[in-house]
Amino acid sequence: MNTLVHGYPLAVNVMDPTSLLSAFGALGILFVLFAETGLMIGFFLPGDSLLFTAGLLTTTTTNSTIHLSLTWVLLAAAAGALLGAQTGYYIGRRSGPTLISRIKNPKLHHGIKRSGEILDQYGHAKAIVLARFIPVVRTVLNPMAGALGVPPKTFALWQVLGGLLWSIGVTLAGHALGSSIPNIDNYLLPIIGLIVVLSLIPVALEIRKAHRASADEVREPEQAATSGKHRQA
Repeated sequence: MNTLVHGYPLAVNVMDPTSLLSAFGALGILFVLFAETGLMIGFFLPGDSLLFTAGLLTTTTTNSTIHLSLTWVLLAAAAGALLGAQTGYYIGRRSGPTLISRIKNPKLHHGIKRSGEILDQYGHAKAIVLARFIPVVRTVLNPMAGALGVPPKTFALWQVLGGLLWSIGVTLAGHALGSSIPNIDNYLLPIIGLIVVLSLIPVALEIRKAHRASADEVREPEQAATSGKHRQA
């Protein structure tokens, strides 16, 4: 729980959706989604779990510890997702490949690789939409699209479609779950805990895939060197 000083939160855990929502409400959703989809530093933020939890909290009673307005949550989610992606695109378009080359974080490097794979496999339109649902990739693909010269109209059209599907869809899924459970306030903590755990599964799978890819890259030169020695022998 956050300690309040003169009505303002003294400490907020940015990785905890309930902490963010209790401190900033719908405004926190806007800022988090903007940072996660528009700024490279926001790749670690809990976009999926924040949206689902926010949707869930729109179904609590008005006298609950946290109760959010569905209308404001949907507006904040859509605004943060769309403005963030468009900002990321323009940053990439202005900075070009230089921005990508300066990235040192291993997770972001993996996100760049996955973004490239998705763009090659699905093309601009599908890749921009699909990226919304993949942690880290939804942070990286927007500036990559700008750096790679994806046409502005193409990016704007598909990022709006993907952004609305993701932000509104995940929020409404949380709202639907909360609406289907009577007295949701009594089960709030375990449900939110489960949401957080489930939201970490895609991240864990991406990290595991990155480790395997790194191991394969190390193994290939070793195998080539061993094969060369055998041929010389």
